[in-house]
Amino acid sequence: MGRILLEWLGAATREATLFAAIGFLIGGIDDLLVDVIWLTRRLRQRGDGVTLADLSPPARPRRFAILVPAWDESAVIGAMLRTTLARLDHPDFIIIVGCYPNDRATIAVVTDIAAHDRRVRLTIGRRHGPTTKADCLNTLWRAVAAADARDRRRSDAIVLHDAEDVVHPAELRIFDALLDRHAVVQIPVLPLARRDSRLVSGHYLDEFAEAHSKQLPVRTLLRAAVPLAGVGCAIRVEALARVAADHHAPFDPTSLTEDYELGLRLASVGAAAHFARVRETRGGTLIAVREYFPATIAEAVRQKARWMTGIALAGWDRLGWGRLRDIGDHWMRLHDRRAPLAVITLATGYVAIVGWAGSAAGHLILGSAVTPPGPTTALLLLANAALLAWRAAVRAGFTAAAYGWREALWSPPRMIVGNIIALLAARRAAARYAAILAGRTPQWDKTAHAFPTDIG
Repeated sequence: MGRILLEWLGAATREATLFAAIGFLIGGIDDLLVDVIWLTRRLRQRGDGVTLADLSPPARPRRFAILVPAWDESAVIGAMLRTTLARLDHPDFIIIVGCYPNDRATIAVVTDIAAHDRRVRLTIGRRHGPTTKADCLNTLWRAVAAADARDRRRSDAIVLHDAEDVVHPAELRIFDALLDRHAVVQIPVLPLARRDSRLVSGHYLDEFAEAHSKQLPVRTLLRAAVPLAGVGCAIRVEALARVAADHHAPFDPTSLTEDYELGLRLASVGAAAHFARVRETRGGTLIAVREYFPATIAEAVRQKARWMTGIALAGWDRLGWGRLRDIGDHWMRLHDRRAPLAVITLATGYVAIVGWAGSAAGHLILGSAVTPPGPTTALLLLANAALLAWRAAVRAGFTAAAYGWREALWSPPRMIVGNIIALLAARRAAARYAAILAGRTPQWDKTAHAFPTDIG
């Protein structure tokens, strides 16, 4: 009986291995094609890229309305607003913070700052929170018109930020220079390193370093719709108004990933985003938004589940596909939506590892030989090993470029942590998606935020 069970275990393990190997190969080739396009572009690129000195300011500085949605942000919103006011190098901007009537602590902090600096405006929504971030942003969109009427000025562009963002002083100068040619401009987001969470918070460093150094530039090259990051992006008012006219509001209040959807909706009305990687000087600091990301597995799972639900599950239903002939856009949307299949493949791979370990132990006890994988599976495993080594090297390389070699050494173990978080997030995402299909109203499932104390 023991030998029969062992044979069944071996057969099931071999099948699981084959399934996972095929899935990993498809995903690996998908990533490799993106790498090849990026490398080709990088080899053809002349110089060190764009610097601030290369950008020409407009004849008249634009008026920017910076929108900051805030629910339960009293711990960080004060430091964020004071830092933003002190750092931004631009003569004409206002910051409008959206709060909820039942969040008195956040309202008190914003009110105090607004009393000392008229560039900060508070708007309070009609409904108690939390609703969704998109719903709060719609309240802020209406508040822009009210602020413009009060100031007898017209805002030229909207800038999106979160309550925990650390802005770069030159951010608005980049937007000012590029919004003549592009209706939407997105700058990179670089997570801040946390010494108390090298693995969990640290895996965001690796993911964003790669995504905002390689994947978004490749999307721009392919002329695919560029999803917005929700922070560090500027949108001309008339472009956002076109989306609002088509959908009754610029932000869909039932969306969990309003930033991702907004980038695709803007592209559909002819206002595709331009991803701008600009450095202060040649070889100098990259101009980007910086912020802390979740430091615990529970918080990371909550955030990743929201992204997975909004992009790969509900987002597929809501956005569908682009125009028929936009092959690059179809590819990138499929790339975005592969997360559920990737998680199934990943889970099967881990099950196969456990199966091989159990099979080996059983055969050792019975004194028999383990049946090895077939030649096709062995070839697939070899190819996947090569792709995994390449993937780890590429990610470590981007981390090294953004954060230095010490952080890059953490990148390989953080890939495993990222896999575990993805597996846990998939279960939560499936439950949230099922609730949405059942008619439950989405709510702002935010994570706890922190703001650095050593940034002036």
